[in-house]
Formats: sequence, C-alpha cells, structure tokens
Amino acid sequence: GPKVTYVPPPPPDDEQAIFARYQTGMNFDKYDENVVEVSGLDPPAALMSFADTNMCHTLTVNIAKAGYSKPTPVQKYSIPIILAGRDLMACAQTGSGKTAAFLVPVVAQMMRDGVAASSFKEQQEPECIITAPTRELVNQIFLEARKFVYGTCIRPVVVYGGTQTDYSIRQIKLGCNILCATPGRLLDIIGRGKIGLHNVKYLVLDEADRMLDMGFGADVKKLVSFPDMPQKDKRQTLMFSATFPEEVQRLAGEFLKTDFLFVVVGHVGGACSDVQQNILQVSQYFKRDKLIEILHNIGNERTLVFVDTKKKADFIACFLCQENIPATSIHGDREQREREIALRDFRSGKCPVLVATSVAARGLDIESVQHVINFDLPSTIEEYVHRIGRTGRCGNTGKAVGFFDNNSDGHLAQPLVKVLSD
Repeated sequence: GPKVTYVPPPPPDDEQAIFARYQTGMNFDKYDENVVEVSGLDPPAALMSFADTNMCHTLTVNIAKAGYSKPTPVQKYSIPIILAGRDLMACAQTGSGKTAAFLVPVVAQMMRDGVAASSFKEQQEPECIITAPTRELVNQIFLEARKFVYGTCIRPVVVYGGTQTDYSIRQIKLGCNILCATPGRLLDIIGRGKIGLHNVKYLVLDEADRMLDMGFGADVKKLVSFPDMPQKDKRQTLMFSATFPEEVQRLAGEFLKTDFLFVVVGHVGGACSDVQQNILQVSQYFKRDKLIEILHNIGNERTLVFVDTKKKADFIACFLCQENIPATSIHGDREQREREIALRDFRSGKCPVLVATSVAARGLDIESVQHVINFDLPSTIEEYVHRIGRTGRCGNTGKAVGFFDNNSDGHLAQPLVKVLSD
C-alpha cells in the first residue's frame, strides 16, 4: 500500500486534561458484592484501600487526582499480588478497573526500584511492555499511564500501526520506560533495533485471551522468544481480560511462572450485570427497519452499533445519515486518521451513533455510551460479552439489544441462554 504518513496529534498535556475522567455510577459500590476466587499457592492478602500500600506519596496523590477513591475487587486482589512480584492471570467484568489494577502496582514498583533515564539513546530499554489487540485500546492504556506517572521521571510511550513509523521511533528515542504497543508495530520496532528487551521486568497482555488466540498468538510467541527478552522466571508476566476460555487458560500457562495466581471476580466470562440485555428475533431482511425504529425511540443518546463486516459498517453508517441520524463508522480498513476522527466525533456527541466491527469491541472506555446494538451477533460468546461491555461501565447502567436470526445465529443460542440466565 501507499506509504503511511499519518502523525497523530499530541495528546493535551495540561494537568486538567491528563486527569480528565468520568463519573462512577450508582452501582459502583455493588462491585464489592462480587465473589472473588483466587487460585494458586499462598496469595497475599487483599488491599482494602489505596492508602494501605506503602506506595510513594506522588503516586498516592496521582491515584486520588485520577478519581480512584477506593479499589474495585479486581484492584483489591491484583495490586498486592503484583506488588509481591507474582505472575497473574486476572478475569473481571468489563468496565471494572482492570487497567489501573496493573498500572498502579507496576508504576509503584518502578518508582521504588528507580528507572533508567535513557533520553536520546539510539536503543531504548523499557522496564515495562504492555501490549493489547487494537490501536485505540493501547492509546487508551497510554493515556491512563500518564496519570499515574505524572510528576515523575517515568516516561510512557505509545506506538501503533497506521501511523508513520519514523514518528513512533522519534517518540521512543525521547526516552521510554513503559511501552504501550500493538503487536505488529512492537515487533517492527524491535526488529529495527530501536527497542532492547533485556531490561524488561514487566510484560502485560491486556485482553489476554485475544492476545493468545489465532489472531495474535504467533506475535506474542515471537515477542517472548527474542534472545534478549528475559525468560519467564526473570520477568513478571501479567494477563488481564473479561473473558478467559479454558483452552486459552491452558495456553497462558506457557508464558507464566509455575506459581502464578489466577484471580476471578464473579465468574469467568460473565457479562456485566449493570447492562440490561434484550434479544429480539429479527430476520436479516428486517434488521434495518428495526434499527431505525430503535434509534428513533432512543433519541440522541450515545449508541454503538456492531456489525459483522467492514463494508457493512460503512453502508449502515451511510444509510443512517440518509435517515437523518448522524452516524459514523470505525473498522480496520479505515485509515488511522479516520478512525481517530470517528471516535472523537462519537465521544463529543457530534455523531451519537458509531457503527463498528469488532475492532471496537474490547476495552474501549467511552463516557455515557447508553446503548449497544448487536445488528449482527458475533461468532463467539466471548465477543458478545466484550461488545455489550462498552456500556454499563464503572457502576453506570446501560442497555444492550441483540438481533437474533436463527439462520445465522443458531450456534450462539445455547451460550447466550447461559450468559442471560447468569
């Protein structure tokens, strides 16, 4: 394809913008009612408040500024485990604070141990590598990391595909302690000798089940088998997701130390209980009419519509605009600049409807998404759980509607019944 020249605009770096956040919802305290199961030998005690750790003052201040008043269950259990130097696999519902559950303890340990200041070195040697399946998600993790490292010498950097490679390299050269990256761009930059791995103390796989499946499994294997990547017993490996199918749990074991701990909040792969789920039987031919009807009833509330193909995402967005419903689309074939503009228009409310493929199914944290509509249901139940988890985050409530057509969605009937009855 043509040479990629896109350079993303720098994120605002005034204190107010860095610590921007959205409000927790009325069900935030209900997270504490979840049963938490920790499997593995000798787990450390859970953390009851952020003040209970002996983290340095700067980090405690940053946690408060970022609006984290009390730890959610996944944070209560994960933070002490990571601070104790243990490997971890953690499963907790969408929108319940997994990003902070790994960033806070990693940053705390980096502050305690000190980091190598390596500005302008030809090859940077980050202490922490965080990788996740989509560009939008790694960028979101990077923006979250900026909050916790504010006022310290720890420098987070984000690199992802669809942007100019030289721009990624320039960002890294300015100094890099925490690298947030998509797998493709990460391997590319390591291959060019711009990142050395022998200093890596923390390897984090976010959306770990997706990172270990057919899509990215080969990339992760390649990453851990670079000669200068510390062996698994010499680094800390952390895996987080809202879903962990059993076969992926087995795969994950290959990358973790034998005494790793497995934290499950609620039950593995459960849907977020703050999302009201409705399934409508709609045949393929009537889906568009049903979508229009629902969107007219919803009014201007922010709605994410999932479809199964990139072409259909553009087609449906176009169709909605013709029906005077301001919509935009996001999928893997749109240029990165277009993806970022679409997301910005959706966040700002300029386009209250975003039509998306599964590229937007995982991790994205967008304030006040009130509705998720599965115009096409996904092929797996895990994907369904992630998609509907774009609403009902952080104790807020949300609604999800799925169009079920027996001809195309029959395979999902049984697992759907389980998720709904749970």
